[in-house]
Amino acid sequence: MSVIWLGILASLGAGLMTGVGAIPVLFGKTMSQRANDTMLGFAAGVMISASYFSLIVPGLDAADDLYGVVWISAAIAAGGIALGAILVAVLNETLPHEHFIVGPDGADPGALSKIWLFVIAITIHNFPEGMAVGIGFGGGNVANGLSLATGIGLQNAPEGLAVAVALRGQGYSKKSAFFIALLTGLVEPVGGALGVALIHVSQHVLPWGLTFAAGAMLYIISHEIIPETHRKGYQNYATTGLLVGLIMMMFLDVTLG
Repeated sequence: MSVIWLGILASLGAGLMTGVGAIPVLFGKTMSQRANDTMLGFAAGVMISASYFSLIVPGLDAADDLYGVVWISAAIAAGGIALGAILVAVLNETLPHEHFIVGPDGADPGALSKIWLFVIAITIHNFPEGMAVGIGFGGGNVANGLSLATGIGLQNAPEGLAVAVALRGQGYSKKSAFFIALLTGLVEPVGGALGVALIHVSQHVLPWGLTFAAGAMLYIISHEIIPETHRKGYQNYATTGLLVGLIMMMFLDVTLG
């Protein structure tokens, strides 16, 4: 199987974990705010670890292999991280969306219903994750791509449940909440296909692509996930979840990658 298809299928598998995580909502299961914040903290920890160990470090190595000059490698990594964060920041400001806690954000939603505002918000989060998996495979390092897909898939499960439970709280039916959570994960293979295709254009894109994906994820962690886990008084649980997620993803990256 080609690396391109591996990247697409792996990002699809990671995205489907959002639906897997949302399955309990079909059986009427609810989640306490403490559990929600803990699991979102876990997701943030996985993403932080993946950003550094699976994206930034391989990006620096790829740049060093191409140019052999330390300061050039560092400059490319810095530029890629900044560009990734800037892109997500621009999307965050220009696309109308709605957060579960802080409410509407971005441009005027006009006639868009609240359900599509939620979908757009999660799409902004999930697209860079799928892109990161695709870029991981596109670089030719299957082990690194597998590590990324595994870690992102694991953090997608609690995120999917959190999304589904929040939608239930907004009055949506069990089936609607489940399928919307699943839908938000299905943007990941689209990002995966784009990521792996970009890397195949030229190997010189690889260090930029890896660090770009890292910057996008780091922005989401700092701007969206961590603040939302600290609003209801369960920040200690959220921080514990973050550390567990970070350590687990680091272990996966070292053993698999």
